[in-house]
Amino acid sequence: MLKYHIINLASCRLCPRRAAGGKERRYMDQNDKNKSNKNNDRRRGVLSLLIWALVLTIGFNYLLSAMDTRKLAEGTCEIRYDEFLDLVRDGKVKEVEIADRTLNITPVDGFTYTDADGKTYSGDFQLFTTQINDPELRSFLDENGVEFGKPYKAETSYLEIIMLNYVLPTALMVGAFILMMRFISKKTGGGGFGGLGSVGKSNAKVYMEKSTGVTFADVAGQDEAKESLVEIIDFLHNPQKYTDIGAKLPRGALLVGPPGTGKTLLAKAVAGEAGVEFLSISGSDFVELYVGVGAGRVRDLFEQAKKVAPAIVFIDEIDAVGRKRGSGLGGGHDEKEQTLNQLLVEMDGFTRSEGVIVLAATNRPDILDPALLRPGRFDRQIHVGRPDVKGREEILKVHAKDKKLDASVNLKTVARSTAGFTGADLSNLLNEAAILAARANRPVLTMEDMNEALMKITAGPAKKSRVQTRKDLKETAVHEAGHAVAMYNLPTHDPVRQITIVPRGQSLGATWYLPKDDSSNLTRNEMYEQIVSLLGGRVAEALFLGDISVGASNDIDRATKLAKDMVARYGMCEKLGTVSYLDGGEVFIGRDYQTTKSYSEKVAGTIDDEVRALIDKAYDHCKQILTDNSDKLHKVVDFLLEKETMTGEQFEAIMQGREVGDASSTSMFDGFEDGKEDPKATEE
Repeated sequence: MLKYHIINLASCRLCPRRAAGGKERRYMDQNDKNKSNKNNDRRRGVLSLLIWALVLTIGFNYLLSAMDTRKLAEGTCEIRYDEFLDLVRDGKVKEVEIADRTLNITPVDGFTYTDADGKTYSGDFQLFTTQINDPELRSFLDENGVEFGKPYKAETSYLEIIMLNYVLPTALMVGAFILMMRFISKKTGGGGFGGLGSVGKSNAKVYMEKSTGVTFADVAGQDEAKESLVEIIDFLHNPQKYTDIGAKLPRGALLVGPPGTGKTLLAKAVAGEAGVEFLSISGSDFVELYVGVGAGRVRDLFEQAKKVAPAIVFIDEIDAVGRKRGSGLGGGHDEKEQTLNQLLVEMDGFTRSEGVIVLAATNRPDILDPALLRPGRFDRQIHVGRPDVKGREEILKVHAKDKKLDASVNLKTVARSTAGFTGADLSNLLNEAAILAARANRPVLTMEDMNEALMKITAGPAKKSRVQTRKDLKETAVHEAGHAVAMYNLPTHDPVRQITIVPRGQSLGATWYLPKDDSSNLTRNEMYEQIVSLLGGRVAEALFLGDISVGASNDIDRATKLAKDMVARYGMCEKLGTVSYLDGGEVFIGRDYQTTKSYSEKVAGTIDDEVRALIDKAYDHCKQILTDNSDKLHKVVDFLLEKETMTGEQFEAIMQGREVGDASSTSMFDGFEDGKEDPKATEE
């Protein structure tokens, strides 16, 4: 069962120029030392590289020699000199090669030789013997008709041997290593010798004016956030207007909000509107394998910004580098903490005349270091939340500019039916609808495409080819009917929009209920009724099938979480009182690793008991609802087994005892048009 309802739950200190003078000199001296150390490290690195290459080359040559020796030993056999003479006399020798110290003997074809150990040599093999100073050898070979000669061998100096066997392979290996390091440096943004010399360089992308192709006209549904950013841009353009009244340039602004709400898009729009240099970098770009690289890249980034000031620096996903210090499992001196410390130093090192503002974006402000969030570093936190119905309509209009829409497509209706959607969700909705229209060879995008795209995004594509047994279909129909009947009989619950037993994604069926209006808050009764509706599938299985299945596992997980939040987080339990026992944030390994419970074991037992009691109460409530409406539930099941899909209008007709007609439309958007009221609400 799926639902589209998301619960939404200073001054700037500027350092005087004279105060920074001494520090600047010290920083210059330190930089000289750092450069000297880097040069020494580079030379040591090159020397170490050459030594290792030489060692590897020697080892490689030795291995080749061993392999050649083994090959020679397998294809040859050594014989005595007198044996050699006997073979020549017997006509068993075809050719003799007179080497410097040996005689290499080629037997005639078909000759087989057996050595003293009984090993037999035949086919393509060679014999050899030690050469003895025998002045009669050549005449002896000539008399017996044996070909002989001495191969030409150029004189090779020791220098040539060293060059061919050691220097050349070493040079090739060093060259291959350098090419590999250069390739890696291109991927990581480094430079210098294989990228090692500039590994601390920043990978920031520099934009000027409208080079990003995004302006504030392309950002919709975030009017308040845009106002805050427009103010910062105006401060850069017209600083005198603000300084005359005593205002100071803010040092930074943090964009905070869920994923997909448009934080990065807002930053790109700033680049398009600012008319000043805009340096963009991701927080992950500061994290590297080498110790000290991240801090070096931070320094380089802000040096670039100071050179081109006035400028805006944007750090996307700053939580990758700005996490709380001391939260790492390895202590407080890891690479990320060094990078964060350098970032804090750089943001404190601005002077008023430098004109550099830092923008950053994150969806995890709870794990950021408090020193990073204080005024003077990030003076403002701009919340970029989920858009309301007006914002969603504006976002849809922006993304629909390049889409060919049918006259039936009402973006206002789509906006009203997509509560909780982010800008990224809405963009994806239109894109999926366009893909469906193109697949069907339609020239325009219709409302039916929007409806199918909505269901595809939430539950996955329909698996129409999947073969299900009658038993499986009935179990699914009973399960989904249990949800729907329970929802209808809960006064505060959102209305049912569609019920289906057509498999989608990982689910065998689904019951859609969409909120009529945006809601940013939930009451205790609303949360309780959600638990009742979540248990509807399991209760229906137990009542009308006489057995239960694993299909309710997700429903039980969600119901349990809601019950636990009510008891231990929101203080909705009379027995425990108005006390919160749970942290509202997500688990952060490192921060929470050594955290102990803020409550006793007795309280923990009470929480478990109250959660169980709340679930049991909701279960009994749901059981009573389904028992009282068993005849209607069976009608819903029969309809689903016959038609597979039921609209919200058809479902309400059954619940109200009216005749069920054919659906004029199976759209999820029915009932969201202007002027139409919720039938359930009207009845009440």
